[in-house]
Amino acid sequence: MNIITSQEHQAANKTGVLELANDVDPRTLDLNGVTRIDLQFPAFTDGRAYSQAFLLRRRLRFAGELRATGDVLIDQLVQMQRTGFDVAVLKEGVDASAAQRQLDRYAGFYQGSAVETQPQFAKAA
Repeated sequence: MNIITSQEHQAANKTGVLELANDVDPRTLDLNGVTRIDLQFPAFTDGRAYSQAFLLRRRLRFAGELRATGDVLIDQLVQMQRTGFDVAVLKEGVDASAAQRQLDRYAGFYQGSAVETQPQFAKAA
């Protein structure tokens, strides 16, 4: 997962980008030509964007970039990565190096995720 600042997010090219409110059902969308979807976390306590990311990755097979925006906290990053997000836009004042340390904390997980669907025990040794 990549960590970027809000300035980098604002400066990014918006061609092929879909900004999705967290109350929209991704299954109702036409994703043709969409290369990036920005999913909103209006508050850190609102986790509907996790469900959207999981639906987009697993059920809709969206292979483009999923970007977490809004009230993104460091302690959410691992779960964001496991549900299919590629990029997290950190809030102003959040230390990017602390965020990277959080992502580096765990080398692997026993259970599968939206990205790595096989559980650890089912992978070839």
